[in-house]
Amino acid sequence: MQNNIIDGVLTVNGKEYTIVRLLGKGKGGYSYLATDGRREFTVKQIHHEPCEYYSFGDKLRAELGDYARIKTAGVRMPELIDADSDSERIVKEYIRGETAMALVKDDRLPVGLYEQVARTSVICKAAGINVDWFPTNFIDCDGELYYIDYECNEFSEQWSFVNWGRKYWSKTPELIAYLAEHRDA
Repeated sequence: MQNNIIDGVLTVNGKEYTIVRLLGKGKGGYSYLATDGRREFTVKQIHHEPCEYYSFGDKLRAELGDYARIKTAGVRMPELIDADSDSERIVKEYIRGETAMALVKDDRLPVGLYEQVARTSVICKAAGINVDWFPTNFIDCDGELYYIDYECNEFSEQWSFVNWGRKYWSKTPELIAYLAEHRDA
């Protein structure tokens, strides 16, 4: 399995994407802003680094299955462009904008975006899923909120937006503690 990046290029099913910059690292992989010379994309490289609070099986298969469930539920998200099982890479539509975390941290989260995430939680509950409600997984693109991760789990009240996620969508004690522990967030 070829997971390395050669000369700033990621190859997905024979197509080359030049890395522009690292967008972020999550539980399942590294996401990069990349270009094919005409358009920008997000290319996610699955990693196998340990995660103490989450266990994975086949990460790529899980993400692709979760993408289908989230899309079917009607959650606004980036389109899947391509997936390569040999290199464990996913190419997604790139959604330009700021993360909800950046907006929350700077006390700039518009009420309309909070209302959108609350509506998304109703959609997800009706579909029997929870997405990862942490605000780093949401982008504000011209006033429209996009869930940019391809992760979901069976619905559980414990991990719902109402009982867990919303604790991180304003300057709550939970968010303040998280930011103190993760100064680079």
